[in-house]
Amino acid sequence: MLLYRTRIFNLPVSFSLGTFIKHLERATNLKPTVITRRSTTTKCSIVNASHFETLNPLQQQQVHLYVDALLDWNQKMNLTAVRDANDVMDRHIEDSLAIIPPIRSSYVSNCESTVEKLNLVDVGSGAGLPGLILAIACPDWKLTLLESLNKRCVFLEHVIGLMGLSNVKVIRGRAEDVGQNLEFREVYDVAVARAVAEMRILAEYCLPLVRVGGLFVAAKGHSPEEEVRRADKAIRVMGASLLQTCYVNSHSPYGQRTAIVCLKNGPTPKKYPRDPGTPAKSPL
Repeated sequence: MLLYRTRIFNLPVSFSLGTFIKHLERATNLKPTVITRRSTTTKCSIVNASHFETLNPLQQQQVHLYVDALLDWNQKMNLTAVRDANDVMDRHIEDSLAIIPPIRSSYVSNCESTVEKLNLVDVGSGAGLPGLILAIACPDWKLTLLESLNKRCVFLEHVIGLMGLSNVKVIRGRAEDVGQNLEFREVYDVAVARAVAEMRILAEYCLPLVRVGGLFVAAKGHSPEEEVRRADKAIRVMGASLLQTCYVNSHSPYGQRTAIVCLKNGPTPKKYPRDPGTPAKSPL
């Protein structure tokens, strides 16, 4: 059984602790409407505000450390296409923080439990987005970062130690293999994914990891309706149903964002997820 821990790797990494990131107040806050258990799509109301500015000083400093490390390591490996600190804040940090309100609202309304100590998995975590940012903003939550590439796992372990986080663990592996491992199968309250794959593939990656009665939340860009429609079969086969599409209006050049929320109604059939590579090659 893997234990929650942090570990600092002694790697030749340099970064400026004094770098202060000027953040533009252009992000949004979500207040989702009440959701029923039916497979319906519900729009969210939107208020102009910065999610980053709701964090306490320690959390903001942890975000600063993360952004510094991300940009520094990005010179050595491909972690993000974004090269500017302000763009990282707008495109990655605010987007990651923006899915917290839909998670909280959907979970309280549909999962018959509190959101104080959620157990979440970030599938295809990459550079730790959104998982590491959720761990900073919600220190009572437990986050598992699932990533298949070793070099990205090394970065994740380094930055976890750098920020002093104790509520995060990293698992190196493919979602198809981990989803068939009884240690992780159907044990998470929530699975999240951002910039990994289209919805019908994500459903097979993520929903086998979610407990019955839990949530799968996919962070998507603008106009996801057709992608969600194509994913209807995969979502149902995995034992889930669509709860809502939450629209997040961005005032940055990157446009509208959405959070697709699905409820796990029943167990996933044992045959899923299929062998590594199969979901992407032959989506349901």
